[in-house]
Order: sequence, then C-alpha cells, then structure tokens
Amino acid sequence: MTAMTRCLDRPGFMPRLSAHHLLRPRLAEPLLAAQARVKLLCAPGGSGKSALLAECALQAPAGCQVYWLPLNGVPLSPLDLCRRLAHNLGLAFTDEATLLQDLSRWQTSAWLFLDDFSRLPAPELDALLDRLLSASHPALTWWLGARRRPACNWPRLLLDDELLECSAAELIFSAEEVQALLGEAPGHSIERVMRFSAGWCAGVRIALLGDGHPDKTLLDYLQHELFSTLPAELEEAWRVLAHLPRFNAGLCEHLFGFGDGAQYLRDLQALGAFIQPWDDAADWLQVFAPLAQLIRDEPWPAKRSWHRRACQWFSAEGDWQAAFEQALLAEEYEVAVSLLQHFSFEDLFRQQNAVLLLRLHEQHGDELMLCSAQLVGLVTAALLFAGRFEQAALCVGQLARFAPQPSAPQQRLLLARWQAQWGWLLHLAGDAQRSREHFLEALQALPDSAWTSRLMCLSGLTQQALLRGELEAAQTLNREALCLARAHGSLLLEALLELDHAQLLEQRGAPYRAQNLLEQVQAMLLKQRLKAGPLVGRIALRRGHLALRQGQDALAAECFETGLNMCLHSQDKRVLYGYLGLALLAANHGDYAQAFIQLREAERLMQQRQVPDTVYRAVLLLVSGHFWLQQGRAELTVAALRRVLRHFRGPDAKQAPPATLELIPRLEYLLVLAEVKLGVADQPLARLNALLDASRQRGMLCLEAELHLVLGEVAWQLGEPAVARRSLQHGLELAGRCQVQQAIRELRLRSPGLLSELGLEPQASPTGTADNPLSQRELEVLQLIALGNSNLEIADRLFISLHTVKTHARRIHSKLGVERRTQAVAKAKTLGLMV
Repeated sequence: MTAMTRCLDRPGFMPRLSAHHLLRPRLAEPLLAAQARVKLLCAPGGSGKSALLAECALQAPAGCQVYWLPLNGVPLSPLDLCRRLAHNLGLAFTDEATLLQDLSRWQTSAWLFLDDFSRLPAPELDALLDRLLSASHPALTWWLGARRRPACNWPRLLLDDELLECSAAELIFSAEEVQALLGEAPGHSIERVMRFSAGWCAGVRIALLGDGHPDKTLLDYLQHELFSTLPAELEEAWRVLAHLPRFNAGLCEHLFGFGDGAQYLRDLQALGAFIQPWDDAADWLQVFAPLAQLIRDEPWPAKRSWHRRACQWFSAEGDWQAAFEQALLAEEYEVAVSLLQHFSFEDLFRQQNAVLLLRLHEQHGDELMLCSAQLVGLVTAALLFAGRFEQAALCVGQLARFAPQPSAPQQRLLLARWQAQWGWLLHLAGDAQRSREHFLEALQALPDSAWTSRLMCLSGLTQQALLRGELEAAQTLNREALCLARAHGSLLLEALLELDHAQLLEQRGAPYRAQNLLEQVQAMLLKQRLKAGPLVGRIALRRGHLALRQGQDALAAECFETGLNMCLHSQDKRVLYGYLGLALLAANHGDYAQAFIQLREAERLMQQRQVPDTVYRAVLLLVSGHFWLQQGRAELTVAALRRVLRHFRGPDAKQAPPATLELIPRLEYLLVLAEVKLGVADQPLARLNALLDASRQRGMLCLEAELHLVLGEVAWQLGEPAVARRSLQHGLELAGRCQVQQAIRELRLRSPGLLSELGLEPQASPTGTADNPLSQRELEVLQLIALGNSNLEIADRLFISLHTVKTHARRIHSKLGVERRTQAVAKAKTLGLMV
C-alpha cells in the first residue's frame, strides 16, 4: 500500500494515487514489459483503469518522457483533441495534418497517456484517434483508458503485434489482492467483500468504506457514473435487463420493440454499461452480477410486467426452465405450474428447481401444485430429495385422485408410477423388503416410454444390493440403468447413477478408481454447462468422503466445504455428510471441540428441516462413538450404540441409509471395541471374525481392511499378541493396497503407540508425541508461517477457509505461550517441533 504522486519533472497532470492504492504487479508488469506501441485498457467505470495507468506511468524508464492527458470522458471535437494533444506534447499547432506529420517525425522515447477517452460514441473522434495511432512514430507509446472500445482499426494493430489490451475481467481484484486491502480495513471478511463486489475495483473500495450503507453508496455511484449519462429509454432498458438472469438481442426486441430492442442493447454495450457475456456463452449476455443484484433488491413495481413479457418470449422459444423462473418472478403462479408440465425428473437436478418446487408447494398447497399425476411425481421427488418423508407420503397418496384412467394401459402406468415412488419412500425410510417388492412390481408394469421411472427403480435396487453386500447383483443393475440413461442421452441421470457406481467401486477396494470416476463425471457436467448444482453438490460430498478415506485431507476439506454449501443451497438432505466429513477432519487433528460442533450443527439442521431421524440419527451416533472412543469415553459409545443397533436387528430391522453402506458393520465393530475397553464384551473375537468372514465373502475389501485392524486392536487388549500382530499385518497390507489410510489413522487415535509397540511402524520420537502440544494440522500451518506465507496463502495451500487458518494461528499462540507469528516459529524450533 502506498501513496504516490506524479514526478515533478514530467509534464501534464497525473492523478495522485490514493493512500490506499494497492500496487498490482500482475497487471503492471506485463504492460510495462510489452513492446506493443498501443496499450488499451477498456473496462466499465470504476474498474481501476486510471490508477493502473498512473501506476505504470510512475515506473517509466529513465530517459522516457511521460505525457498525461486527462480527457474526463468528454466527447471532444477532432479539432479540440488535436489542440490539446499538441499543447500537451509541446508542439506548435496549425492543423491536423501538421500534427500528424510532427507525430510521424517523433524521435525521443515517450509515453502518452490518454485517460478516460470519450464515453459516448463519437465516430469522428474515433476516426481521428485511428489516424493518430497509424501516423505516430514507434518511439511514441500510446496508453489509452476508455469505458468503450473506440472504433479504430484494432485488427491491423493486433496483426502487426502493436496492440496489448487489458480487459475488464483482467482488472478484477483477485482474492489475494482483496485480502491485502483488508489488512488496512479490519472487521471485514474477504467472503463478504467478494460477494458484494465480485472484485470490481469501485465495489471493493465501497465495501471497505465502513459507512454501514454500502448498497446506498453503490446506488449513488451508479446514479452519477451510469444513469446520469444514459437517455431515459436506455436507463429503463438497463434496469429491465438487470432483472433478467440472461438476455440476447431477440429477447430485447420482444421487450423493447422491434428495431429498438437490439439497438438499445448495442448502445448499452458500446457505452460500457456493465454488460458482459453470460457463462462464456457467445449468444447470451448479463448485467454484471453485483450491480444486477443491487437493482433487483430495490423496490420496482413495474418489474412484474417485464418478467411476464420475458416469460412469454422464453415460452415461445421452448426454454421452459427460463420461462418457469420468469413466471415465478412475475408472480404468475398458475402459469408457472402449467410450465412444469414440460419438466421431467432430471430437471429436479437443474438450477434451483427442487427448492422452487418445494416453495411453491408450501405456499400454494395441493390444489394448485397437485393438479396432474406428472406434477404429483415431481413434487414427491422434491420432497424425498429434501428428506420430508411424511409430506412425500401424503403427496404420493394424491395419485389416487387420478384413478381410474381412461384406459387399462394408462391405469397400469399410473399404478406402476405409484409403486416406483412409494418404493423410493420406503427405501429411504429403511423398509428394504417392501421397497424391493414395489420396485420389482413397478419394473414389470412400466412401459419403455416411462424409462425415467424404470431407471430410478433400477437405481433403488442397486443401492439395496450394495447394502446387502451383493456386489455382483449391484453391478448388473447399475450397468442396466446406465445403459438406459445413455440410450436416452440423459447426462444428468447418467451422472446420478455414477454415484451408485462409485460406491460399488469403493466397496470393492478401489476408492481411487471411484474418485477418478467422479472427477470425470463432474468435469463432464461442467463442460456441458448443465447447471446441475444439486447433483454437483452430492458428487463433491462423495469425493470428499473418498479423499478422506485415502488420507487426502486437503482435498477432502475442499470437497466437503464445496458440497456442504451447494447442498445447503439446494436443501438436499445429504448436506448431513458435509458436516460429518468436516467433523472427521477436525477429529483427525485432535480438535474434538470443533468436531462435536459440526455434529451438533448437522443435528440442528436435520431437525429444523424436519428430516426423519432414521436418516441421520444412527450415522451421527456412529461418528460420535468414534470420537468418544478416541477420547477414552467408551461408556458413552456403548450406551449410544446398544440403543441404536436395536433398530437394525431382529425381524423388523431397518435398512441403513443408502449413502452409508457400511453403517451396520461399523456400529457392530465399534460396539465390540468399546465393550472390550470397559471389560464387558461377550465373545468379542468371535463377533469380529463373523463380521470379517461376511465382508470377505462379499468382496468388501475396504471394510475387510478395517475389520482386520479392529480385530488386531481387540486381540492385543485381550492379551493375544500373536493374533494381534497377524491381524494388524493383514489389515495394514490390505489398507495399503486399497489406499484406506483413514482406518489406520483412526486406529492410531484409539490406541496410540500400538503399531510401534508391535514393531509394525517406527517408534515415534518423544518430541513428536508427548511433548508436542500442537496437532498435525497446526504444525502444517506453523511450517507455512515459517516460510513467510500469508494467512490467505496458507488457506489456499491447505484448502481450508481463511477463518480456519486464523483459528489455528490463535491456538498455536495459546499453546506455545506467544503473541506473534515470529515468536511462535522461534518457540517451535526451540522445542524441536520444527527444523
């Protein structure tokens, strides 16, 4: 951060850089190093063009004369510009021809800055600029700052390698640069500033003002810098477009009138009115997101009519997704519901459709939302997705209103769809037997035309086969479902089914292959721009689980946080696994306080959203039991697990949740561990061997590796070292082959020093164990601090949030009894914690 003033020996007025100006070498250095004769910075107002030009001007090499001409966006006449240029350069002015001749004869090295070139279209002025650029000598470098791209012969300059252009996207502040600015403005978070500004220079500065009313200040800025320069019709058009998620020339024609609409759009683009490409699409545009959100938050009675007209256009184009969204914004709910007739099951995984459906159902009830069998299916699926099983049961029951159908085939189809939906409800609620019967009967009755329902029945049966450990049957069912999705070209449903496939690969001891598969699926969804946020959220959580299992904590943290945020946004019940993953990561590093905070937050959210406890209770208790056991609180583990296991035993036993295939055997072996520690276990080795035999027969290699490790741990505690060594050796070999490092880490957390005591790993140094007050993650943070990394750089390196880095730093200072970073590094080296 520095305050810079112009050098007094350089003529022309150069703006003084703010005391809060942030030097940006990533932008200045390429501009300064380039040999191009013309350097153009073209971006909307408030993008930091003038500051960057001034920063470059102050770094001109010795012997290079700098000339600065502020034009203030005024559309000068060609004659006036010629006069001002001549005066600024110290040339006698006669006419344009004389000036062009003088520029062509220019000999000394010089930089000429034209700051804020005409903001309004000025064909004659642009033509003059083109002539000036063409005629001037190579010794004179032109630096241009403009909100619009002047109509010059830029292609020729590009072909001659004489043009370097810096766009609005390049001028956006990076997260690191915002973090550097935050150092001067405590009390702000980088996430909030980036959300408010998206890195736009003026937005960042406004966010950091600290006046408590950034929205009002930003509106005032827009009024002065944009609206005051626009004719009334263009101002209204810009406000309309700000309320739309995307637009093109055709939509503008429909909204603003044939002939006028496309021209309005061209005029706004030419004026640099914050119009930018939408999602890298060549044919679609959008208003810069932070400004669009600002305008949408303002009351505007007329917006409903504009959304209604936009809905009409999207409907005529057959873009049912956009038409549905616009109908909701127009508060035309009956129209929105009618448009849902064009939606299918896979549309639930697009955009925020599941959330919108749930909101419509809550606000307008069954009479409007359940007026057709197809709508009943959509709403039921959305309710199941969110975990609202009681409401889903009531919704499925509404299908009876549409019976009997006009013909026998239609009646069979209605009944089969009811069976498929009811089967999924039973499946998610843990009633495996009745669910399976419904799935099989539905498959027999569903025609080929109802392929989506057939596919989902196959997916349900796949998950049930996985839960029973019947991996061959699961593979056959999954392959059949995938072939069906591919035959109908449904990339979304194919991606959904690959989640089942990934679980199958994981059970077979190939979590690395499962992880690669899901990375490819996620890349495919992003490449196709399918906007499948809810599905991507689930994929991210599963990738986090696989990364954690393989000991890749940094990747796991990134995936869990991404998936957690996406699932919160889409109201997916599987958000639970984001909290569980973050809890396990915290426990891995000894931060049990944070681990239990994550578990409590998960439980609070599940209860708040009225998700049945069959979805989350057993899973939460399993993870809690692990933590209690690691903390030496085996009595809590025993009490909790004996209570929860009653639901999974006996003739009315529940099925485990589909996302937690190994839940029941893990509960069983964790209970044995806890009972052994308390000395109350009945035949522990026999029980573990039974679990081990079952996992081996089913080919569940990852679970088999865990059970070998647990068996060895229990045998050691029971005084059978030979059995312990043999089991632990098998477990370590299998865990290494399957890359399940998490199981080994949990063993070390439960029984520190066991492996080294048996000679299965090197003895830990005293300094590295008992005398080390820092967790492994705190040591990682401290090592990066010692290398000179900032908090933001540490967050990026370790794939954790900035807040988490600051929390680790505070704990390091507290544990080492220091106040500053340098003291912490010195103290750690003194204690032998670091080299």
